[in-house]
Amino acid sequence: GQLILHLSAFIEVTLAAVITLLSMEPMWNLKIYACPVRRLSDWYTLLHNPTPQYGKKLHCTQEAVYPLQTMVLLFYFLCLINMMILRPLLNRKFLKAGKFAVYCALYFLPILTVLHAIAGGLIYYAFPYLSIVISMISNATHFSIKLDQSMKSLMKTSLTEIKNVVIIIGHWLLMAYGILSLRQHYAFLAFVPFPAIFYILTVKFTDPAEFRDKDRSERNS
Repeated sequence: GQLILHLSAFIEVTLAAVITLLSMEPMWNLKIYACPVRRLSDWYTLLHNPTPQYGKKLHCTQEAVYPLQTMVLLFYFLCLINMMILRPLLNRKFLKAGKFAVYCALYFLPILTVLHAIAGGLIYYAFPYLSIVISMISNATHFSIKLDQSMKSLMKTSLTEIKNVVIIIGHWLLMAYGILSLRQHYAFLAFVPFPAIFYILTVKFTDPAEFRDKDRSERNS
């Protein structure tokens, strides 16, 4: 059931991304023509309406970074539409508890839309670093919620369970995309698997159970 849910989400997001790209100029082409971004203020033209000769302010705000802001808002809208079309059919046949994921999306998609409308410029400049940091945090979170924190168990479940393989590959792709977005030091792509490997190799030094067992043995002795 969880695999179907993740596959459905992947299809919805991919379809929304492709339709968004095809909807921008030039139409029906995966290329986009975008106005160059020179400074952070280009994202907030509403705050920079001109006042010719210090007279009346002209409210002629345009999207100076078109379509970099519009296309993200369109993408969120299409994600919502795709989810409302595909997810009910899957929930009826395969995912009886899948409605909670729909309710969650109905909350966070509007929140993401407002966040991008307000902080789109900041996200644009910080995106590569955010991608790398979020990938590392989510990677550590994924491993930390495992009940068996032994190195052998983490290695085995990471290689044999499809759900874990998909999640780990997703973390790697997010980090790789962040590194590529920096447009420098592409050799760092070789370190993409490092956070997962580092966690597994050092888990015995950070597992609280190890400290509890050691403390208990010292008390008994």
